[in-house]
Amino acid sequence: MSSDAATAATATTPEADGPEQEPPAHGLGASLPPADTRAKTEGTFPYASDLWAEGLLWAAVLRSPHPHARILSIDTSDAAAMPGVRAVVTHADIPGDAAHGRAVADRPVFASELVRHHGEAIAAVAADHPDTARLAAAAIAVEYEVLDPVTDPEKAFAAEPLHPDGNLIRHIPLRFGDPDITGEVIVEGLYRIGRQDPAPIGAEAGLAVPRPDGGVEIYTASTDPHTDRDLAAACFGLDSDRVKIVVTGVPGATGDREDTSFQLPLGLLALKTGCPVKLAATREESFLGHAHRHPTLLRYRHHADADGRLVKVEAQILLDAGAYADASSESLAAAVAFACGPYVVPHAFIEGWAVRTNNPPSGHVRGEGALQVCAAYEGQMDKLAARLSMDPAELRLRNVLATGDLLPTGQPVTCPAPVAELLRSVQDFPLPALPKDTPEGEWLLPGGPEGAGEPGAVRRGVGYALGMVHMLGAEGADEVSTATVKVHDGVATVICAAVETGQGFSTLARQIVQDTLGIDEVHVASVDTDQPPAGPATHGRHTWVSGGAVERAAKMVRTQLLQPLAHQFGMSTELLQIADGKITSYDGVLSTTVTEAMDGKELWATAQCRPHPTEPLDESGQGDAFVGLAFCAIRAVVDVDIELGSIRVVEMAVAQDVGRVLNPRLLNSRIEAGVTQGIGAALTENLRTTRGVVRHPDLTGYALPTALDAPDIRIVKLIEERDVVAPFGAKAASAVPVVTSPAAVAAAVRAATGRPVSRLPIRPQAAVVTG
Repeated sequence: MSSDAATAATATTPEADGPEQEPPAHGLGASLPPADTRAKTEGTFPYASDLWAEGLLWAAVLRSPHPHARILSIDTSDAAAMPGVRAVVTHADIPGDAAHGRAVADRPVFASELVRHHGEAIAAVAADHPDTARLAAAAIAVEYEVLDPVTDPEKAFAAEPLHPDGNLIRHIPLRFGDPDITGEVIVEGLYRIGRQDPAPIGAEAGLAVPRPDGGVEIYTASTDPHTDRDLAAACFGLDSDRVKIVVTGVPGATGDREDTSFQLPLGLLALKTGCPVKLAATREESFLGHAHRHPTLLRYRHHADADGRLVKVEAQILLDAGAYADASSESLAAAVAFACGPYVVPHAFIEGWAVRTNNPPSGHVRGEGALQVCAAYEGQMDKLAARLSMDPAELRLRNVLATGDLLPTGQPVTCPAPVAELLRSVQDFPLPALPKDTPEGEWLLPGGPEGAGEPGAVRRGVGYALGMVHMLGAEGADEVSTATVKVHDGVATVICAAVETGQGFSTLARQIVQDTLGIDEVHVASVDTDQPPAGPATHGRHTWVSGGAVERAAKMVRTQLLQPLAHQFGMSTELLQIADGKITSYDGVLSTTVTEAMDGKELWATAQCRPHPTEPLDESGQGDAFVGLAFCAIRAVVDVDIELGSIRVVEMAVAQDVGRVLNPRLLNSRIEAGVTQGIGAALTENLRTTRGVVRHPDLTGYALPTALDAPDIRIVKLIEERDVVAPFGAKAASAVPVVTSPAAVAAAVRAATGRPVSRLPIRPQAAVVTG
């Protein structure tokens, strides 16, 4: 579910210990609303699909109807001859690099010899009217030799190479401990995770405007504008300073906005026609063009002693990358590293592979890699508890990770890891009331209002899950961000290329400056690539890295502001404080306003934030690959109609390790949205394919959770143990509930039905109990 989708969940927040305190009106810790809230609710917020320019042309893209085919010929003559058509571009019209990719440049802008997935771009058209552009794209004659698609990732190892680089993208063999040791109790399991789509509220759109110097400006909802600029410049055969990406309003992003397959054809058409060109993808094009969550096959074997303590975990993890590499290497690293979950495992042997197939492309989706393994290792923990006749929560408590323990990668957990406290918090939270048997309460039963089920067939289940994610990039990624803070006439401006994707960075930046400089009016400048880079909006990195850069810049401005006053009164700047727009000294001798101290001057400073470095996993899967970790515990309560297999999630009780609460309202909404997205992965969301062809690429065939599907979400505890290496001690908030909630729902369905539940999303037949 898209990150900015509203949920109809009922959420509760944990009560603070001690007497109730009045929350701050501004600054860190305040529930400051987003600055764009009113514009979005009134429909005046400028999304890319709303943009316009004089002399505008419209673009359309021709996409392959086949998942695997050889292109024998492309004839664009009929399309080019249509009235109103201004340009047609194919692979032959690319002046620079014909392929692109963030990790591996293996994805062509336009297919030239081979089509490798359903919906791959073949050509693009610019015309005076959007209907003309679509008709012209359909008029392009492409002769294909249809080939047998490779759609089973297990068969990709022996199949003919789908790409010159081969079908294997990455293999990680993790070795930790003694391979010969065994446990007294052994449980095995096979798990399958489906293809979840990011399903953004707004489909991809963009506007490309040619520049007088022969360059181009692209206005789009990019979440990593500088990387997009560099990829586009390489494709267009231009220096990077002649390509500019201007970030428009982002209608939610859980990874899908990092795909450049929509931007590159747009820029090529603008350069060829010399006119502004706009593209607004249909929902079908959106489903076919952007990346999805990796479908994953997982085989597990858990060893434990008679008391339920884990001895060894063995696993095989196979990620289906689809046609191109994209973020598969990074996703595989997370899957392998977290394959044992937030548990102490003295011996672990994990084999992980990511392979190319002719299925739709996979890439960044919130919690990639970690979600898939969480569903599997928590399924194993439930199996182990059943084998030992032990309470599932108690079994987990006996094995939980804590600060100072080692991950199977050999990396010590140096950040706060209050996993046991999280689990106890949801375990101790009161359970919801049982459903009513009266007709007035039947709408609460699985199946919704006037459902076909009978109250007597409903079984309630309670399940637990523990999840973990990493923050920032991994395996040696250079995490750096730059920010500038300017102050003039009592107004502060923040300039930082960190894109606001719904995670609340713009609001956080305002709070940081308010807290540091005591200035209430703070503006955050719009983002473009004329600013220094801030990196992608993934893994909570902008809260940490970009927020850290803003804080450092604001503190530098604070020093510039206070130094003259401190010198005048013969004291250090540390003896002065700023609050509510006033500057005062510790002894009360000095008292003035920030505006008076500025005296009409403009102050500004630029700063960078770069966390400590990480390293790639070695040939045995060992290494300090992650900057920080975040943890979550969820207790799911479900009602299952064991005759029909319908499932209703009654309640999700959440306890989360957040480091520090910077904005309570936004934090709660991020957790609620994450839980709801996870429920979609557990019950409804699966982009289905038949021999590589996407079935029903629309929002009628792809079932997102709605307001009626959202349960009561009880945020029972937020643990604030600050991570000392993070700028504010805060941790990523939204990915870990996405990762944990599908496993919790599956555990609850297992408890209700006694069925193994080894596939996500959960099919109705998996919840039916016969006999």
